[in-house]
Amino acid sequence: MKPFCFADGEIVDSSTAKIHPMDLGFIRGYGIFDFFRSVNYQPLFLDSYLDRFIGSAEKTFLPLPYSRKELKSIVKELTDKNDMEQGGFRMLLSGGLSENHFSPAEGKLFIFPETLLFPSEEKYNKGIKLLGLDYVRPLADIKTTNYALPVWDSIRWKKEGAEDVLYHKNGIVSESSRSNFFIVKDGTVITPDKDILLGITRKHVLKLIDKVEIRPVTLEESLAADEAFITSTTKILLPVTQIDDHLIGNGNPGPVSMGILEKFKALEKEVTVS
Repeated sequence: MKPFCFADGEIVDSSTAKIHPMDLGFIRGYGIFDFFRSVNYQPLFLDSYLDRFIGSAEKTFLPLPYSRKELKSIVKELTDKNDMEQGGFRMLLSGGLSENHFSPAEGKLFIFPETLLFPSEEKYNKGIKLLGLDYVRPLADIKTTNYALPVWDSIRWKKEGAEDVLYHKNGIVSESSRSNFFIVKDGTVITPDKDILLGITRKHVLKLIDKVEIRPVTLEESLAADEAFITSTTKILLPVTQIDDHLIGNGNPGPVSMGILEKFKALEKEVTVS
C-alpha cells in the first residue's frame, strides 16, 4: 500500500484509514470494489472502470456521493502525491452502518493506491493450471467484496499447484475467481457469455480479436480446446495449459493466446503515451 489514500472524504496517511467494526462490509461482507492500473502516471481505461464501479453501487443500493468528475480528480491527486508511475488503485465502497445490521446503508469510500506485482515470467512462458469447481458466483455481474469461497478454497489450489479455479455449473463454465476465461479452437477465440463479471481487460481484449464467439462454453469443449487463457487487470493475459488433470492442447502456451498478449501490450503503450 502506498503512503497516501482517500478515506473519510480526504487524502490521508494510508496507515490512518479506518472503518467501523459494525459496518456491513465487515459484519456481512457486503460492499463493492474495483481495481485498475496506473501506467506512465495514467490510469489505464479509467472510464471503463468507473462505469462498472458506479453501476455496481447502483445495483447494490449503496449511495456513492461522488461524481465521475470528482472520482477522477481524487485519482489524479493520489497519483501525484504517491508518484504513481506504475501500480494499482483499489476503490472500495463499504455496506455502511445499518440500523438493522442487515440492510444496505450509506457506506464509506476508500481509494488505496498499491504496489502491483504481476505473475512470474515463468507463468507466462509455461502457462498455469486451473482446478474445476462446481459453482456460480452470486451477483456475478457485480464486483462485490465477497470472496469467502475462493479465499477458503485457495489452500487447496496451493496444495495442487494451481493458479486458480474454473467455475462451472451443469457442464457450463463461467469464469475464474478473479479472471475471465477464454478458449481457442481452430483459430476462433470463444468466451462465456453469462454468469460472469464483464471484465475491463476482457472488453479490450475482445476488440483485438478477429474471430471470436461469445456464447455458452462447456467444460467438455474447454478440456478439448487448442488453447485457453484467462484475463484480468492484474494478470493481463495468462495462458492456461492444464485444467485439473487434463493438458490443454500440447500443454504449452499457444500462438493465438500469446499473439493477443502482445497486441494488448502494444495497445497499452498506445493509450498511455504522454
